[in-house]
Amino acid sequence: MFVPSKLFLTKGIGRHTERLTSFEMALRDAKIAEYNLVRVSSIIPPRCKIITLEQGLQYLQKGQIVFSVLSANESNEPHRLIAASIGLANPKDEAIHGYLSEHHGFGQTEKVAGDYAEDLAAYMLATTLGVEFDPNKSYDEQKEIWTIKGQAVTTRSITQSATVDKDGYWTTVIAVAVLLP
Repeated sequence: MFVPSKLFLTKGIGRHTERLTSFEMALRDAKIAEYNLVRVSSIIPPRCKIITLEQGLQYLQKGQIVFSVLSANESNEPHRLIAASIGLANPKDEAIHGYLSEHHGFGQTEKVAGDYAEDLAAYMLATTLGVEFDPNKSYDEQKEIWTIKGQAVTTRSITQSATVDKDGYWTTVIAVAVLLP
């Protein structure tokens, strides 16, 4: 049984005349092109530690199968703003699982897309706890902590946005949570 005990976040951007190569360039920018990524859904296991990209890469070998939650967006429409984001909602109580959300949008800055992904992850966590959730009422912007059914929940995100150049080269943005044993 594989239950992740660590995760790290990364992001990247790629540009190329070919769509697939643009995605490959985004993976290279995110420093995860050397691994076989398997997309999984959105649970952060209890007691899963969030580590840095540099720490996480030390656990990986070239060609390894790696489980990840990946958000990607792409376009070749000149001047189009694209974004990809991963949001996290993690209870302070480490015995409770958290959530990861993937969001990709058009016309959104990194801040807007990141805030939306965080809200989405917190919403998903709240619904599993049986709570009706209004992100405008339960967010404490000073502390950046959600309070959901009496549980303090931290949120964060990683987001990559980019504007497609005037020549319409394929542009791909990715945000990724990599899950490790």
